[in-house]
Amino acid sequence: MTTTVSSKPVPSTISDVERDTGVAKETLRVWERRYDFPQPLRDPNGERVYPIEQVQKLRLVKRLIDLGFRPGKVIQFSAEELQTLSGQATGGLGGPSLPPPELQRYLDLCKTHQMEALRRQLSQALLMMGLKSFVIDLVAPLTTLVGDAWASGQLATFEEHLYTESLTVVMRSAIFAMPQAAASNLGAPRIMLTTLPQERHGLGLLMAEAMCVAEGAHCISLGVQTPLLDIVEAARVQRVDIIALSFSVAMNPRQALDGLAELHTRLNGSVELWAGGGNAALKRRRPPYVRVFALADISAAIAEWRLRNANVAAG
Repeated sequence: MTTTVSSKPVPSTISDVERDTGVAKETLRVWERRYDFPQPLRDPNGERVYPIEQVQKLRLVKRLIDLGFRPGKVIQFSAEELQTLSGQATGGLGGPSLPPPELQRYLDLCKTHQMEALRRQLSQALLMMGLKSFVIDLVAPLTTLVGDAWASGQLATFEEHLYTESLTVVMRSAIFAMPQAAASNLGAPRIMLTTLPQERHGLGLLMAEAMCVAEGAHCISLGVQTPLLDIVEAARVQRVDIIALSFSVAMNPRQALDGLAELHTRLNGSVELWAGGGNAALKRRRPPYVRVFALADISAAIAEWRLRNANVAAG
């Protein structure tokens, strides 16, 4: 007996859409009433479900909102028009620009599911470039490219996950191979890295950890989605100097700001808060008690921390 499996994509629930696009459920319902988009179907239980085409368009809408556009100005555009507008807004010339050949090679390996070849080429590039250059000059732009390809529907979600897992294997091996600063080394900052409970993306965190380790910091990684109270308790027990948090574009900016405010209050100034990532909360409304750094800024930030603390010790 043979069984026929449908290749038609399964519609996403409203929780799936919130998780995958970063658009809150309440916002989706408001847009549905106000702009007549999205237009969800209903499952046998009467719950909203969203076809893949609508999810892909929502990803593009969310990206443009993060770039400063208002929902009412872009939500009625087609996916193709949104893609063009996104390319123009990020410096393209009327449409999505072609990636450099060296990045396209890695993207092609993702699309053809050659993950062993992808890991091998990433590992070779790491050996040739060194960890810091590998992160800044290859991994960061490649991850942006993969994210854009996923948002525009050129890369399936499982293919984006395959890329994430392959890169994580290479990056984690590189971090383990670096000499870790001794916990008792007073000249090395103790940095705890994690994300807030609503942030499930971990590649930005991993890249930041690699940069910190390369600068001789003592790093303690909690992974992603750590409850706020656990972050505070871990910081106390581990006696950390800095909590470094990553915020992707997918996270709700209000949740990011609220989480940072609560952390600041609970820590009572005992630990520095560092943040990074492409979230709009860090670009337009960054709180004064949070230091925001790009990956390329981490080396200088750690050097400046060392200088400040050396002066305090000398005084």
